[in-house]
Amino acid sequence: MSDQGTPSEGKRNTHGGIFAALTVGLVLALAGIGFLWSRVNHLNDQLTAQMSALQDGTQTQISKLSDATSALLEQRLSTLNDALGTAMKGAQARMVGLNAALTKAKSASDQQAEDLRGQLQQQQQQVTGEIATLKDATSSNDSKIQEVSTDVSGVKTAAASTQEGLDKTTADLKRAIGDMGTMSGLIATNADELKILRALGERNYVEFDINRKQGAQKVGDVAVTLRSSDPKRNRYTVDVVADDQKVQKSNKTANEPVQFYMSKSKQPFELVVNQVKKDEIVGYLAVPKMLVATK
Repeated sequence: MSDQGTPSEGKRNTHGGIFAALTVGLVLALAGIGFLWSRVNHLNDQLTAQMSALQDGTQTQISKLSDATSALLEQRLSTLNDALGTAMKGAQARMVGLNAALTKAKSASDQQAEDLRGQLQQQQQQVTGEIATLKDATSSNDSKIQEVSTDVSGVKTAAASTQEGLDKTTADLKRAIGDMGTMSGLIATNADELKILRALGERNYVEFDINRKQGAQKVGDVAVTLRSSDPKRNRYTVDVVADDQKVQKSNKTANEPVQFYMSKSKQPFELVVNQVKKDEIVGYLAVPKMLVATK
């Protein structure tokens, strides 16, 4: 019974084992904590070193970038300064040329203005002289106009007298019925009355002097042949060829309108004999004004 411990001793042994175990665990925990702390410090040092290196690299890059930017800006600024200097020189040269051109143009303009003033004065003097000449000419023309007016009055008087004589002579002219029963135009019995007819212009007139011994004679567009003449009785007989057709006008008297038609006119042609002589007749052919062109 003496070899078995008492209960209190057993409890003390159990507590000692637990304490020893706790002590060992505590030591191990402290060792682990120390290891972890060491690792944390190591990692912190590495991180600090990396951050420092990164900061140094970044600062270096920033410094290099700043230097490159400054160099580029200085280069661009130098280029701009050179271009600006060149532009300023060109502008100054152009300004000098422009000033010279303006000066030359002003000088030419002043010279033109002076020339124009001289020409204007010369023209004014010329116009003044022409006006004076025109006044003299006007005075002379007034005298001439007065003379012409007097002459015109005389001409009007003469024309009125001539017209009065013409009207009187026309009144003396007669109309007659032709041998075809158609009222003829005015009949002229002599050369003076024939002139009046021509002046009136109602017809065209072709004078003739036909001798029987000469055969057919051309009078205007017709052919006339004297067959016989009787001066005592003032009668005659003729053959008239018109439009290729022959018509005989027999035993006609002096101043009688001998009428015949042609295809070119709707009015009759009129043959008037004023004088009947031995083997000869003298007179005229009255031709209508309105003729139609034949084919």
